[in-house]
Amino acid sequence: MSDKPRKFKGGVHPSDSKALSASCAIQDAPLLDKYVVIMHQNIGAPPQLLVKKGDVVKKGQLLAKAGGFVSVPLHAPTSGTVSAIDKCPGPTGISVPAIHIDADGEDEWGSPFEPIANWQNCPAGELRQRVWDAGIVGMGGAGFPAHVKLSPPEGKEIDTLILNGAECEPYLTADHRLMLEQAEDVVLGAAILARILGLESAVIGIEENKPDAIAKLEEVAGKYHVRVQPLPVNYPQGAEKQLIYAITGREVPVGKLPMDVKCVVQNVASAVAVADAVVKGIPSIERVTTVTGRPVKTPGNWRFRIGTPIAKALELAGGITEQPAKLLLGGPMMGIAQSSLGVTVMKNTSGILLISSDEVSLYSSEPCIRCGRCVEVCPMSILPATISQAVENKRFDWAQELNVQACIECGSCSYVCPSHRPLNQHFKWAKVEIASKLRRRND
Repeated sequence: MSDKPRKFKGGVHPSDSKALSASCAIQDAPLLDKYVVIMHQNIGAPPQLLVKKGDVVKKGQLLAKAGGFVSVPLHAPTSGTVSAIDKCPGPTGISVPAIHIDADGEDEWGSPFEPIANWQNCPAGELRQRVWDAGIVGMGGAGFPAHVKLSPPEGKEIDTLILNGAECEPYLTADHRLMLEQAEDVVLGAAILARILGLESAVIGIEENKPDAIAKLEEVAGKYHVRVQPLPVNYPQGAEKQLIYAITGREVPVGKLPMDVKCVVQNVASAVAVADAVVKGIPSIERVTTVTGRPVKTPGNWRFRIGTPIAKALELAGGITEQPAKLLLGGPMMGIAQSSLGVTVMKNTSGILLISSDEVSLYSSEPCIRCGRCVEVCPMSILPATISQAVENKRFDWAQELNVQACIECGSCSYVCPSHRPLNQHFKWAKVEIASKLRRRND
C-alpha cells in the first residue's frame, strides 16, 4: 500500500469555518436535572425497552437491550428516576419514543463492565462482544452498530482498518479536538479494533489542515503499529468510499460495502469509545460535540451525555447573539435542519450548528441550465441534474435506473449549483420512494 494518498474524483472546497471552535478545548458539560434519551440511536432495529415509569436507575444501567444483531443497547446517562416513557422531537422532524430521566444529583454508577486490562491477549470474540454490549455506533454521523462492521462474514477477508479522522465537514471540530487531546485513546482504540479484526496494524486518515493533531497522533502511533496518513483537503474526503480510495487506491463498487474490498472504516470518536469500553468498562453514554456558528456567543467543543437537550447545549455555550436562520444537527453540507430545540443529543450528534441569516440564501429554485457543474464535482460519477429532473417528475423508476442509490448525499452538487436546485433533497426523496416501493413488493 502506497503512503502517498490518491485524489478521488470531484469534490468541492467550501469555506471550512473551523476557526470558530478549532482552538477550543473540550469542556465537560455539568450534570443536568433532566435527560431525555431518544430510544432509537442506531441504524437497524430499535432496542427493546427494559425500564418503566417510576424505575430508579443508576448511571450506565441498561435502559433497553439490542433488538437484534443490527442493533445496540442503550444505557442511562446518569442516576435518577424514569419520570416518563414518552415522545420527544426527533432529529428528522417527527416525534420519537424517548426515556425521560430525572437526575438525582448523585451520578452514581450501577455495575459497570469489568475492565479488560490485558486486552492484547483477550480473544477477539470477547472484545467484539464488549463493543456490542457497550452500545457503540459510528459516531461520525451514520450511527451504524460498530460490532456489525467488526463481524465480517465467513470467508470475507479483511486486510485494512482505517480510522476516519478527516472531519471534512465545515464548522465541525469535535474529532480534531479528540485527536489533539486524547491521541493516546484514539490510537489505543485503533489497536483494539485491529485485534478484533485479526490485523497487526491500522491507518488513521486525517486532513492536512489539522497539523497539530497529526503531530500528536504521530507521537503515540508507533507503539501500537498505527500509521497516520495526512490527506489533501477536499470535501468529502471523510466519506467512506472516498477515504478508502485515497488511502488504498481501492474502489468500492456501487451496491457493495467496504468489506468487499477488504476494508473496515471506523470513526476516531468510535475508537475512543471502544478504548473506554474495553480498558475502563464504560458504556457509550456521552460524546464530544461541536456547538458553533456565528450566532453562538461562545462556540466550542463539549462532552455531552446522551439525552442532553439542544436548548441546554446552546445555553452552556453562552446562548445566542442574534436570531439564527437555521439550526442544524451536523455540519452545513450533510447536517439535518431542525424545527425544535427539544431535540436531544444522540450518540451520533457530531455538531450543533446555528447559521446566521446573512449566510443563508433566501431563494427559489430555478430550472437547470445544463452547466454540468454538478457532474464535475460529484465524487460518485452519477448525473445529479438528470436524476433531479426525474425526481421532479416523480419518475423514481428513472432515478433508480440512473443509479440514485449510489449518491452519498454529500451535498457537493447542491453547493455548486448556480440555479440553487435542491439536488440533495431530491435524492433523499427518491431513495425513500424506491425503498418504500421495494417494501410493498416484498409484503
